[in-house]
Amino acid sequence: MMETTAKRNAVVAPIAALLLVVLLAASVVVEAQENSDVKTLVKHMHGKKYCDKGWECKGWSIYCCNLTITDYFQTYQFENLFSKRNSPVAHAVGFWDYHSFIAAAALFEPQGFGTTGNKTMQMMEIAAFLGHVGSKTSCGYGVATGGPLAWGLCYNHEMSPMQSYCDDYFKLTYPCTPGAEYYGRGAIPIFWNYNYGAVGEALKIDLLSHPEYIEQNATLAFQAAIWRWMTPMKKSQPSAHDAFVGNWKPSKNDTMENRLPGFGTTMNILYGDGVCGQGDVDSMNNIVSHYQYYLDLLGVGREQAGPHEILTCAEQVPFNPSSKPASSS
Repeated sequence: MMETTAKRNAVVAPIAALLLVVLLAASVVVEAQENSDVKTLVKHMHGKKYCDKGWECKGWSIYCCNLTITDYFQTYQFENLFSKRNSPVAHAVGFWDYHSFIAAAALFEPQGFGTTGNKTMQMMEIAAFLGHVGSKTSCGYGVATGGPLAWGLCYNHEMSPMQSYCDDYFKLTYPCTPGAEYYGRGAIPIFWNYNYGAVGEALKIDLLSHPEYIEQNATLAFQAAIWRWMTPMKKSQPSAHDAFVGNWKPSKNDTMENRLPGFGTTMNILYGDGVCGQGDVDSMNNIVSHYQYYLDLLGVGREQAGPHEILTCAEQVPFNPSSKPASSS
């Protein structure tokens, strides 16, 4: 009997040891998977450092070697910036959230969105972008609870469209789909068939046939807005991103027409003569106020925004003077 037990133990012991090794290996794999979103892969090529941080900054990019947005902008800060968006009187209750913003931003972080420059510049860009978003989706007013600047992301679409925003001039490139209406939707609202067409091409989604997707999916709505922020509308002009972070160098003509790198020029790029070149008008000041408010809430401080001529576009000549009502995209 003792011999049989000894033999059995001799067999069981190696099996137990093997199981222990397997379990330890499995725990290492699980731990690696859990930490995979914070593990940075690094390579050097042509004298430059490139990184890949996984889902949030996926793909080899010099910008992925910097802080990513979740490193300095967390859920509680998003909630502070948009504290009234889910109030019962808001018009898009439950639509906008932090996760949707980060999921959308992940597509553009490898291109430098929120990952350009030092931490202060990165936080300033997020405040600048969200300043536009907050002002364009706000239902705040002078005596609103929490103040008029606390009501960003109240809307996700234009409430009372005056028209369908179908421009037949683009019938060959961006033809209007019968029954579709191209009124303002999104975080930086998109108007007109040609803008829905361009955004749809970039994001590989048929927004010409289904413009309603923008008001049905918050991640897509943020992606469309960030794409607009990151993309020049003309080759000879900067993107709002490049104008803000200092990648853009103004020409002599730009300087003569008071266009300088900074927040003011982002308004010129996004809205043109809808808000710019008209002095200190309310429509412009409202956007500026949101940006300054967000800088304060993020702990950067509005003093970082620069002097009046950089902060505003009051005296700037518009890049693209328009005869139509200004659209945001």
